[in-house]
Amino acid sequence: MPEQKSILLKISNVTKHFPGTKALDNVNLDVYEGEIHAICGENGAGKSTLMKILSGVYPYGTYEGQIHFAGSEVKLATVKDSEQIGIRIIFQELTLVPNMTVADNILLGAEPGKRGIINQNQLFSDTERLLKDYNLDIPYNAKVSGLGIGQQQMVEIAKALSGNARLLILDEPTSALTIDETNVLMDIIRDLKSRGVTCIYISHKLDEVFEIADRITVLRDGQIVETHPVEDLDQNKVISLMVGREITNQYPPRKPNIGDVTLEVKNWTVAKHSQAARPTVKDVSFKLHKGEILGISGLMGSGRTELVQSIFGEFGKRLSGELILNGEPVTIGSAEDAIRHGLALLTEDRKQTSLILKHSILANATIASIQDLVRYNVIDPEKELAVTYEYKDKLQIKAPTVHSIVNNLSGGNQQKVAIAKWLMTDPQVLIMDEPTRGIDVGTKYEVYKLMNELTSQGVSIIMVSSELPEILGMSDRILVMHEGTVAGIVENDNVSSEEIMLLATGGSLR
Repeated sequence: MPEQKSILLKISNVTKHFPGTKALDNVNLDVYEGEIHAICGENGAGKSTLMKILSGVYPYGTYEGQIHFAGSEVKLATVKDSEQIGIRIIFQELTLVPNMTVADNILLGAEPGKRGIINQNQLFSDTERLLKDYNLDIPYNAKVSGLGIGQQQMVEIAKALSGNARLLILDEPTSALTIDETNVLMDIIRDLKSRGVTCIYISHKLDEVFEIADRITVLRDGQIVETHPVEDLDQNKVISLMVGREITNQYPPRKPNIGDVTLEVKNWTVAKHSQAARPTVKDVSFKLHKGEILGISGLMGSGRTELVQSIFGEFGKRLSGELILNGEPVTIGSAEDAIRHGLALLTEDRKQTSLILKHSILANATIASIQDLVRYNVIDPEKELAVTYEYKDKLQIKAPTVHSIVNNLSGGNQQKVAIAKWLMTDPQVLIMDEPTRGIDVGTKYEVYKLMNELTSQGVSIIMVSSELPEILGMSDRILVMHEGTVAGIVENDNVSSEEIMLLATGGSLR
């Protein structure tokens, strides 16, 4: 007779409304003590909303239904309430204080000391011990602002582990992590399970879900679709449950029509303004053709983002090299120059550098092309409204109106707004840095189809991605970077992920 598992978390009939939409619709879910329970669903399915209810971000009274934890009904009013009963959450958006140290952030609000005076030595020693306990290679006394995104994410994880968590919620925890950092996190989660900690794991990366989860629940349109043990499912079944239809291929068929060279980068060397002696990008040369998707791969810190940002005029100081656009040398010293020459850059961090979250879809979508909407030195409101609705419909942005605030949209719809912003500039070269980070399988497929449509119209695309399947699934050619240099440029006909990784780690193909 199978062992009866005890229920740690019971969610009963939970419904949550936002203006114009029902984010959660009568959700019922049991999470067992000591299990790793994955929750999958498209952006906008209600995953993050449910987690914010469980963590006290959306307090009791703003939703209908009941939450029981460890056998008792809980009515959480704040995040602190949830932490006090043992619920800890790692949000998809980082919540760190940049100008404070790693130790200050990890023990923020729980600093050791007496009479309001913090014991700095104990603060540092407690943090160092925690980091070593979980094999997190992060200096405890470093300022968070000086860390990379991946390291900051690991600090966020350590912060959640600093309390006595009974339930740890991880919302897209590996979206900014390297492969090695992701492996460390998987080991941490397994260790926590062995210590009796229950985990809710949310990720669009299904390979991670199947590696770590005991059970999988699929949410769609705010409702629970099904819950199954992981061994009863496969990735295709989960995808079909998520999107409500069968998707036989994750990448749409591509029929490239490659033309002449649009952009040539020659001997491109760039350094941070204060570090001219140590270039971040060193002697990079490549050509980009009309209608081509050039994938850029490489490990975190290889210089991929710095390369594309510097081409766009928004990173560092050019020490040498030139840009040739349609056969003519050009000088690009700012985003304004880049836009004027027909370049567009979709940045890797949509929340920090791509969107103004407190503004509307309309304000965000038109900001890069506002000059095209001006008549007699005044913005034409009718034209602005019409073109924004045109792209809202074209990209299927799910929102009641174009006046909806971007911060209230799902991650996938936020990404579509960011894409719309650049498409409105009518670019001939579209640079996309991590274009599908943090968005669901269905929305990814829509982005891929859009990329194919754009290249069929003659747009040239540079796509930076940390996902090797994405690089191999969408690129015509692949440029691999290693320590700021070009390790190789290969045709994507029969190249393997192992060969790409060999180049990315400093090896060579024979």
